[in-house]
Amino acid sequence: MLQHGTEAAPAVPTAQAAAGTDRQAPHASRRRFLTGLAGAGAAFAAPTLLTGCGTAQAKGATMKFWNFYAPQNSPDPAIRAQAKWFTDLIDLWNSTHSPKIELVYIPVGDYTNGAKLPTAFATGTGPDIFLLSPGDFLRYYNGGVLADLTPHLDHGVVEDYGTALTSRMVDGKVYALPMEVEPLAMFYSIDTWEKAGLSEGDIPTTWDQMLGLGDKLRTRTRAGVAFECLPGYFQNFTWYPWMWQGGGDVVDKHGNIVFDSRATRQALQMWQDAIKHGIAPRTDPAAGDVIGGFKGGNVAMWQSGIWNVASFKAFAPEYRYGVFKLPVPPGGKYVTTLGGWSFCANAQGSNSEAAAEFCAWAIGSMKDDSIDRMVDWCIRAKSDVAPRTTALERGAAKGGYDSTIMKKFKDEIFPGGRAEPRYPPVVYKAISDAIQATMLTGADVAAETQRAAESMRAYTKSYQGASLV
Repeated sequence: MLQHGTEAAPAVPTAQAAAGTDRQAPHASRRRFLTGLAGAGAAFAAPTLLTGCGTAQAKGATMKFWNFYAPQNSPDPAIRAQAKWFTDLIDLWNSTHSPKIELVYIPVGDYTNGAKLPTAFATGTGPDIFLLSPGDFLRYYNGGVLADLTPHLDHGVVEDYGTALTSRMVDGKVYALPMEVEPLAMFYSIDTWEKAGLSEGDIPTTWDQMLGLGDKLRTRTRAGVAFECLPGYFQNFTWYPWMWQGGGDVVDKHGNIVFDSRATRQALQMWQDAIKHGIAPRTDPAAGDVIGGFKGGNVAMWQSGIWNVASFKAFAPEYRYGVFKLPVPPGGKYVTTLGGWSFCANAQGSNSEAAAEFCAWAIGSMKDDSIDRMVDWCIRAKSDVAPRTTALERGAAKGGYDSTIMKKFKDEIFPGGRAEPRYPPVVYKAISDAIQATMLTGADVAAETQRAAESMRAYTKSYQGASLV
């Protein structure tokens, strides 16, 4: 979620090539409108904003940190633990630094698939600090609202992060700091497995085996296998590895759109076949609640991520489940997607320097407290692979990856991972439309693949911004 394309197209301009065009650097006064709704909305073009319409706050005023981990009254103990990690972090900063920070809770649906964040930036009311997914990086970088964090980072931090920073960098500068790495895998119900006479020896390694088992395990009330059904960046994130496994991609290393390929078509076809034959449902089981879906007997296998390990432990500690690597197509190579959120600072806010300093202090320092903070997030508050080598090693030494499930994620699933790509909204939306049309409406796979590729090629001919790869 591999790099081998099949078809050449006009190259996407790199950040260097675009330097002489009308795309402005992140700190320039001319900024682009950050529209393009993730999920159900259409992706719109990006007209420029007027000069001087940054966040309307006085320098030194309380900084706003938008996030989706509060409030702490969630019924899920894991979510409460994650919210506490954030409040403890802000309390510590506020006790030793100025300006102070206020956590602002945005419901996760509004944050990830809504217009609230891009609209806030477009109207000059964006937060000082915010969380950003890799998939949405270019929307905000090209819009000029990501502060350069590099000057605030301790020596050695970039090397400590390694490749986890690649998709958050432009021209050697860091614009977002990952707090986690989240690989995808297949989760399955051990009780359902055993009642069907299956054992670990029956874990599928190919797509055909996976769909065959899903067909065997499905009932009138239980899905055999579940893939993400709702359109959005998350659905794209979960779909990419199926394309990558066959050697396909969206953009090759030269910037050419190579989406119209056999690997893309077979990945779309596999999801379409799963729906058409009743193996996978047309809507997410249990309204997308993975833990509830398994506990309620609504699903036998579900493609999801490492973050659910913490929720199983906190919310369903007695539930028996397992995980396995994503199966591969004939002749394919294992790969999974590595996601994870990052800390970002608003380059256009009145407190941009302090906001950038906070991000570096929180998770971008070589000091023990910064490293330990990431360890606590990845193995205590949540269940993730730490994106920094020091934090991963320290977390492992503390036993954070000793359990059967976490060890499998760290040692077997994570090593075959590829970072979630950073595509601008128009490219993301073309892919999303192809997934939705083929998966849920039965549209012709070849036609939708071609349509999406042509749409992306037309867009990238005039694209001006940071490199898509």
